[in-house]
Amino acid sequence: MMAANVYASATEEGGAGDAQVLSGATIDCPDVATRLTSVPEQARPEVDKELAALDAQIADAYKRLGESADALRTDPGFADNAIAGPLKEKRSATLARIATAIDRVGDRPEGLEELAACAVRESGNAPAEPDAGQEGGNGEQGEQAGGGEEGQEQGDQGQGDQDQGQGQGDQGQGGNGGQAGNGPVAGDYVDINSVQPNVSRPQQTADASRGTFTSECGVNENGVFNSDNVIAAPGVSNGAHHFHDYIGNQATNAFSSDEDLAKADTSCVDQSDRSSYYWPVLRLQNGVQEQDANAPGGGIEGNVGEIVTPKEVTLTFVGNPRGEVTAMPRLLRIITGDAKSFVNGPGNANASWSCTGFEDRQLTDKYPLCPQGSDVVRTFDFQSCWDGRNTDSANHRTHMAFADAQGNCPSGFKPVPQLVQRIVYDVDAPSLDDGGKTTPLFAVDSFPEQLHKPITDHGDFINVFDEDLMNEMVACINEGRTCGAGAGGDGGNGGGDDGGNDGGDQGEEPQQPEEPTATPDDPGQGGGDGDQGNGGDKPGDDGNQDGGGNQDDGNQDGGADGNGGDKGNGADKGNGGDEGDGGQEQPSEAPADTPATEQPAGGATEQPGVKASTPAADAGAGAGDQGGKDGKDDGGQAAQAAEVPGSLPELEDGNGTGTQAQGGSLAETGAQLWPAALGGVLVIFGFFVLRSVRRNA
Repeated sequence: MMAANVYASATEEGGAGDAQVLSGATIDCPDVATRLTSVPEQARPEVDKELAALDAQIADAYKRLGESADALRTDPGFADNAIAGPLKEKRSATLARIATAIDRVGDRPEGLEELAACAVRESGNAPAEPDAGQEGGNGEQGEQAGGGEEGQEQGDQGQGDQDQGQGQGDQGQGGNGGQAGNGPVAGDYVDINSVQPNVSRPQQTADASRGTFTSECGVNENGVFNSDNVIAAPGVSNGAHHFHDYIGNQATNAFSSDEDLAKADTSCVDQSDRSSYYWPVLRLQNGVQEQDANAPGGGIEGNVGEIVTPKEVTLTFVGNPRGEVTAMPRLLRIITGDAKSFVNGPGNANASWSCTGFEDRQLTDKYPLCPQGSDVVRTFDFQSCWDGRNTDSANHRTHMAFADAQGNCPSGFKPVPQLVQRIVYDVDAPSLDDGGKTTPLFAVDSFPEQLHKPITDHGDFINVFDEDLMNEMVACINEGRTCGAGAGGDGGNGGGDDGGNDGGDQGEEPQQPEEPTATPDDPGQGGGDGDQGNGGDKPGDDGNQDGGGNQDDGNQDGGADGNGGDKGNGADKGNGGDEGDGGQEQPSEAPADTPATEQPAGGATEQPGVKASTPAADAGAGAGDQGGKDGKDDGGQAAQAAEVPGSLPELEDGNGTGTQAQGGSLAETGAQLWPAALGGVLVIFGFFVLRSVRRNA
């Protein structure tokens, strides 16, 4: 039986209106949607509405928990009798309507009635007694280990003890569990420095589609939000029960038809991309009342605090490590991650968290604590295998699949361009020791019973590319090129100050190293870490994002290492790794007699004649770029080197700047030869004049 709990009013500490949320319990109900893998098309609209009704019933029950503090304290059976019992009755009626809707046009589903019962259980977010010390953290850990569905959370990179030690921080704001009392807690965070590199990517074959296509659609600076979910709950207002950020299509809501989406405005630079890209907002638990503070989906359901606008968003479509990709069908819908992973278990959890400069370390069940100068990174690697027939499915999953560890699609599925969505936030690491009072906690919006756990993060995509642009994308990726409105030399990732870093290597075919070339766990090599991830620093990446998706890794170096974005860019060198590798700014001028060993490129410390960490192919590509178009090279390296008098040929092999170095040597040689040649001509001319004078004499 649930212990007596303290309830936190969201009005405390500047919370949201009169909403009250339980801080010590959550409601576990089986997820019906994941069980309905086959629903006839004719029944789909009615079934979707009933599934949304199930979510609304849970939200109502959760709200009632928050309003029943006194009853729960005095009556141990109140939760079961007054909350779980009535909820089961409502769910039973709804499940019966679902079964009837399907039965009218197909085979009646079996076993739905078994999914009606729900349980009210300890959440781990309850405040400790005054002398409990670490009970907040311990409760969090006990909850993680006790729920089979939370199988991966008890691992947490061995951070259990650390999380428990920080548990007292959970008590900072009304027993915390976030400002509304339902999460997050200190145990939901981990220091990124304590996480070991864990990123792997498939080995590419000779037939791999290595290109990248980037679409630039901004960061939702327009402030387009709602708590709808047009994919999972079409036609249902507040179907998501949490706020979403939207970029791309500006008309996306629960009632958007395919025709509405096709003719809507878009925030994308290329107006032929009207696709919908959306995800739960990130909030600071700082007491700021947003537009939804007293509304369903917002404060009423425990989603409170200031909404954080991303610093940058990169949308990159990449290829397949085994072969060519085929075009996505128009209006294809994809959901990646699972908004209910805390209850459902981690089977469909896919979103990951990291920090700029550390993206070879990805977390699915923790929020990262990033060091000063490093930003929080949130990544979605969408499914890239399509069944070849359907643009959606009953559970919104079975028409799409992930490639396996080698990059192969399941039988009957074909590879399509994989959307890799990277969102960067400029938020500080929260102060866990005081529950976020000094520096506020941050967390994604969630269904109320999901407690704002990072494992519940998810992203949604509806393909509304014009057919011609989609075909252009496929050709670009299959031919190994780097294309798209966000792939230009100006960076084009909606990222503002770091944008210039993103387009550095865009005019050349991306080269992909197969193995990391710098020590990934050395914070000083932040750029190296990110660059060597090269888009593969996120689980599922094929590492083929050097030109597009890994533009960001140069940015990391600018932020984490303090070099300014321009140096993070070394992307012009081919893989962005060597130049972005956390070194000092390269001077625009240098004395002609500077020794070769004192002329580093982007902070490189390699000795003359020794290859830098960029693979040979990348170095060759970089040299070709710089030699042929140094005036256009966005990284600025070629232009800078062209200004260096007396560039020495010894730099050629050491820094992969062969053409650049040779250009300096030829100029110097020419400068020395012209005076000598002119003197020789004058001597010969004088000889002939003297001889002529003598003859005349």
